[in-house]
Formats: sequence, structure tokens, C-alpha cells
Amino acid sequence: MKNNILKIPISKLGYGFIEPSFLPEGKDEYYLRNLQNRNGITYRQLTAYEIEILVRNGNTSDNWNNILVSDAFAPELVKNCKFFGLVRIGKLEPYFLEYSRLRVPVGLYNSTIISCDFGDNVVVDNVNYMSHYIIGSEAIIINVNELMTTPHAKFGNGIIKSGEPEDIRIWMEICNENGGRRVIPFNGMLPGDAWIWAKYRENEALLSKLKEFTEEQFDTKRGYYGKVGDRTVIKNCAIIKDVWIGSDAYLKGANKLKNLTINSKPEAKTQIGEGCEMVNGIVGFGCRAFYGVKAVRFVMSSNSQLKYGARLINAYLGDNATISCCEVLNSLIFPAHEQHHNNSFLCAAVVMGQSNMAAGATIGSNHNSRSNDGEILANRGFWPGLCVSLKHNSRFAAFTIIAKGDYPAEIHLRLPFSLLSQDPGKDALMIMPAYWFMYNMYALGRNAWKYKNRDRRPDKIQHIEYNYMAPDTANEILEAITLLQLYAGKSVADQTGEKIKSDDELKILGKNYLEGKDAELEIVATDVENSPRKVVILKARKAYRIYRKVLLTYCMEVVADYCTEKKITDFEEFVVEIPKRNKNTDWMNIGGQLIPSVNVTKTIENITQGKIKNWEQVHNWYRQEALAYPDKKLKHVWAVLKDLEGAEPSSFHQEKWRALAAEAINTRKQLSEGVYLSRQKDYTNPYRKMMYDSPAEMEKVLGKLDENEFILQEKEDLSMFLRKMNFMQKRIFNQAK
Repeated sequence: MKNNILKIPISKLGYGFIEPSFLPEGKDEYYLRNLQNRNGITYRQLTAYEIEILVRNGNTSDNWNNILVSDAFAPELVKNCKFFGLVRIGKLEPYFLEYSRLRVPVGLYNSTIISCDFGDNVVVDNVNYMSHYIIGSEAIIINVNELMTTPHAKFGNGIIKSGEPEDIRIWMEICNENGGRRVIPFNGMLPGDAWIWAKYRENEALLSKLKEFTEEQFDTKRGYYGKVGDRTVIKNCAIIKDVWIGSDAYLKGANKLKNLTINSKPEAKTQIGEGCEMVNGIVGFGCRAFYGVKAVRFVMSSNSQLKYGARLINAYLGDNATISCCEVLNSLIFPAHEQHHNNSFLCAAVVMGQSNMAAGATIGSNHNSRSNDGEILANRGFWPGLCVSLKHNSRFAAFTIIAKGDYPAEIHLRLPFSLLSQDPGKDALMIMPAYWFMYNMYALGRNAWKYKNRDRRPDKIQHIEYNYMAPDTANEILEAITLLQLYAGKSVADQTGEKIKSDDELKILGKNYLEGKDAELEIVATDVENSPRKVVILKARKAYRIYRKVLLTYCMEVVADYCTEKKITDFEEFVVEIPKRNKNTDWMNIGGQLIPSVNVTKTIENITQGKIKNWEQVHNWYRQEALAYPDKKLKHVWAVLKDLEGAEPSSFHQEKWRALAAEAINTRKQLSEGVYLSRQKDYTNPYRKMMYDSPAEMEKVLGKLDENEFILQEKEDLSMFLRKMNFMQKRIFNQAK
């Protein structure tokens, strides 16, 4: 079939942008354009003298009466341009603009311009085709093949315009390859929005409301122009079509940008570089995309990066995240994710932040499943190591690190801060709970520190939790303590021949073993891997005790912070603040923000019942939850202490509180020492030192251990913790007067 090439009179070029059937009564084709153009410039028609200069400079127009200019227009700064339709030009003055050593004279040169508006002192040079755009002041646009907007442009939002069929709507198929969790992308979409929409698929009323929220947020009228914001620089790009670009952005050498919103502003500039091809998506404030990136049906949240040939398809990339050299498909990634290696692969996964993917990691290849409907869910702190291959469906507790290897069966790991590995000789899956606290406190502590420092979101609507100890991990540790008791009880019963049937009896038996000093036994876990091979818990006793100590230290630190904030100075005042009855609650990670599950459930009800009416109100809920987070975290800590100690905190005597504070101080010192010692290994290990001929050379390469920025910060944090705990011991938990 032949290409449908239409022949239309040249006199119509630049006119009829909106088809008459889509024009409201009494409106012309420029009514939306006039609303969009808010530069405040007053335009006038050209004088005969100005037209003469323009013609002399090689410019043409189908109708010079449709070329409008400001009073400070300089016709000599317009050369070799073809104008069609209504074109409005702001101030042009004899200056050149400079950006990153690029120096270009103000004016319009060597370009075809169709129905566009320009702010003051713009530079447009060698733009082969420029159609239906509003250009901000002091923008620079040079060497662009095509810069155009269609009348049905959606700028990356998953909406449909008047008269369009539903089947052309852009959906983003996250979390699952079969589209069963698909969401509609929109400008301003937060990771929490994507998670709520993708998670509650059985709630048809909720899904309908969220779709309504999105549709009501955007106008379905045809005829909106594309925009290039003030001081934005675009150079050496091929195709830019239906793209809305904020101010102060920098686009250089991109191959194809189509149907996008590119958010940018002075305090959060966005850059898109060489070889990039990005289609059907939203680019957040302060983002970077460089060197051959391919992104299709995507959202890049603020301050995120794509680099070095990365492919992001049908995926949401959270704030402060970086993906380079690899492929990410059908995934929802919460804030603070790192994936840097060419041969890593992430598919059909929810990764809940503070994560790092090593080279060769294949997370969620559906090639080892019967259908393409599998999923992987990894709580925050997910670190799969070199050449790790995982199978759908799998689920991992927070701060799981996985050693090199192929894991051929589904895994459900509920023990946080664990090292997962394999012993081929024994054909066993090995789990070392509390691994991070035992052997790599430096990496664990630095993970929280670095992501907090790197959080450059311009609008922090959601409060992202970066500390490794928080309500979510506290609850996981409580569950892990119970699981270890159960695993140990079953193992002791199996190896000693004790006939115990109930789980409660097994837990008591396991607790006695874990807290005792009897001979070490092999502890075997159940319901972890979907295979007949043995699952062995390594260092179960040590992990059990560390879990309890770390959890207590977290609780005491939250209590100390509360006492400091409220300026509590005596025990009677302290006891009054403790609720008499405490019950633990589940928490959810909603796009990096920790929120009690009951609050999430209530909000979903409010959405379905029409009490929450739009996305702005959903985002206000995030803000309210962020403000309430410290109080809710404290309330949760009272419940955790009750579960940990077996009694209500309000019943603890001063002596008990002093003992808890002393234990927390001791544990916190050990953790801080672990930070230093785990990093010190890099300076004392002979296989590290053999690369250097002298300590001086090693220090130049690694830096001085005692000048390590994070270690110094850790020492300050420890000193602050000790001051708060010592105050409570001496003043609040002192003997009653």
C-alpha cells in the first residue's frame, strides 16, 4: 500500500492547527496558544521598513501581516528564515548568548518556522522544521532537524484527547509483564502513586477513581502547543516531537524525543544528552540522561539518572536513582536505586529502594517460568551480588544480600539483614541472618548516610526513610526472632527426638536453645525455598541475640529523641507519656515512605468513597503522614518494646529502664566500632595491601582511614546518642525522689 501523501495548497501551511469540529463555539485556533503564552510581551505588526529588511535578508512569509513583533524587535537579526502562519517574535538585541562555552548571536537564522511564539532575545539557528511551539526568553535552539507539536499532543501523559479512541491511551505496564498491574503515567506521578495503583488490583472502584483523577488533571482539548522554557538550550538534536520542556534544561545530541514532559527549573536542571531516544514518558526535575539511553513508556522521578546505553521500558524509576549500561523492564523502582553494569537485568520486579544491582545479576527473567506473569518483590536494601539469577515468584526481606550463583527455585526470605548463599557440596541453601551487623556495618551505615545526603528532590512531598532501622525493619526483626525460635525448636526436636507438635511448644524449645549455651546444632529453616534441598541457618544463636540487641537499641534511640524533643527531665513525667496498652501494627513502604497499614487502608477507602477527590489530595495525605511520622513511630516503638520484653513499657521500673539504656549504649558502641573495623579490613588485609608499595601509596589511593567522612560522621552520631542516653540514665531513670 502506498504512503498516503496529501497535496494541500501552500497557503494553508501554518493554519488550521485545530480541526473546526474540535473548536469551541466562538474560539479560533489560537485560543489555547494565547492562554499558554504568558511572557507578557505586547506584539505589534511589522512596519514596511522592517519587512523590507527582512526580505533583503533572505526571509520569506506567506503573509507578512501575520508576523507580529515586540517594540524592541531588530529585523536585521532575522536571516534566511521561512515563516508560515502566525509567528510572534519578542525583543531581539545585538548580543550573543553563551552557555558552556557555546557562543551564539541572538536572532532567528536559517530556519523554517511555522506558527510559533518567541520570548525575548532567543537564538534559533538551523532548525529545519519548527512548528507550533512557544519558546521562552533567552532560549538557545540550534542545529535541530525537527521541533514540532501535533494538535493532539499529550506530552507523555496517559490521556486521550477529544475524539480519540481508548485503545490509543499510553499505559505503563509495571511490576508484571502481562500488563495486569498497568498504570497510567502522568506528570507529577510519585512512587507512592504508582505503588498504590499497581498493588490493589482487586479493588475495581479504586482503579476507576485513580483513572478519573488522572483524566481530570489534564485537559482533553486539542490544540495545545509545545513549550521550551526560559534559558533552555537545545543543540544538535534530530527529532523533538510533542515535548513540553521546562526552563533551564539542556538537550544536546538527542536522536529522538517524542511525547514527553521534561521538567526542569533553575534549582533542579534537567539534561538529556547524546544518542538518547526517549518516547512516551515523564522526566522529573533535575534528571540526567546521557549516551545512548533508550526509554519507552516510563517515568523518571526527580534527580534520577539514565546513562551509558541504559534501557528503561514500561518502568517507573524512583527519585535519586541511577541506572546505566543495563536493561530494566516492567518494574517499579522506589527511590535510591543503583544499577551500573551492562549485563545486569531487572524485569517484572518491585524494588523498594536503597538497592544496588551487581554485574551479571538477572533479577526476574521470565524465561525460567511457564508464563510471563511472574513477579519479584524486594524490600528496601536489596543487594543481589555478581551473577545472581533469581526465579519468579520470589520475595525478600529488607537488606538482603545475595551471594553469586543461580537460584533455580522460588524463594521467600523473611529474615532481614541476611546473607543468602549456596553450598553446592551439600546441595543446601544457606542463610546468615543479621549478617550486616556481624561483618559489614560500614556498608550498612553508609548506605543510609549516602542516600540521605544525595536526596536532592526539589519538592519532598513524600518523606523517604533511609535509616536501616525503622518501623518496617523493626517488625521484620520481630518476625525473624519468632521464626528463628520456630526453626530452632523444630531442629532441636528433630535432632533430640523430642515429640513436640504445637508451634508454641516449638518456639519455647527454640528460645531456650537460642538463649542457652548447649552444644551447637544445625538449624534448618522451612518454607523458604520451593525445592526439596535443605535450607540451613548459619550462626542462628548469634543472629538471634544481635536481632534483639539492635531492635532494643533502635527503640531506646527513638525514646531518647522523644524525651529530648519534649524536654522530659524526670521519671514521673516520662511514665505519663507512655500509653498503658500497646498493640503492634503493620507498616507499609509506599514508594519509600513508611505508613501504618491501617492508614493506607483508610485512605484507599476515602478514595473509593469520594472523600479524596484528586491526586493533589492524595499528595497532601503523604505530607500529613510525613508530619505525623515521628509520633506514630514512637507509638510503634512502645508496642515493639512490649513484644520484645514481654510486658507493657508503662510497667517498667526505673531500674529496668536503666538496664535497657545500658544495654543500648553497649550495643550502639559495638555497632559504631563495627563501622570502623569493617572498613579497617581494607587497610590491613594483606591481599589488599599487596597492591601498594608503601602505606603512603595506599593512603593516596584509598584515603586515610581516620579521615573517612562517613566514619567521622558516625563518631559524631555515636557521641550524640551517648549524650542523650546518659542524660536519661542520670536524670530520667534515676532513683525516685
